[in-house]
Amino acid sequence: MAQITCKELSALSDMLTMEQNLVAKYNAYASQTTDNVLKNQYEQIAKRHQRHFDDLYANLK
Repeated sequence: MAQITCKELSALSDMLTMEQNLVAKYNAYASQTTDNVLKNQYEQIAKRHQRHFDDLYANLK
């Protein structure tokens, strides 16, 4: 496997942080709404960002 550069590692770290923040944000939105349609949408968005995080993290292994 090719070595990852410091710049690439920094970019991956930034993306991981961003995805973590988005997961937390949309989970918070889902927990605060009483509208079931919005709650479901927020939960789906949070899951999508969790998958993004998992995919990025897998690239570091």
